[in-house]
Amino acid sequence: MTTLKLAIEGMSCGHCLNAVNRSLTGLAGVTIKSVAVGRAELEFDPAVLDSSRIIAAIGDAGYRATPIA
Repeated sequence: MTTLKLAIEGMSCGHCLNAVNRSLTGLAGVTIKSVAVGRAELEFDPAVLDSSRIIAAIGDAGYRATPIA
């Protein structure tokens, strides 16, 4: 498993948290560690998917995600 920390633009409320959670929960190989307004931390299995697919899923939910160190 690989840890991924993301800064997420456009989040401002509980609805936003739910939308990002739903987008991540729908991905095989992803374990959510935390989601808060403006950020998320998760683990994913690189044998199942890569970080670009995770970022795209968040984008599909209407938010812009960027990896952070």
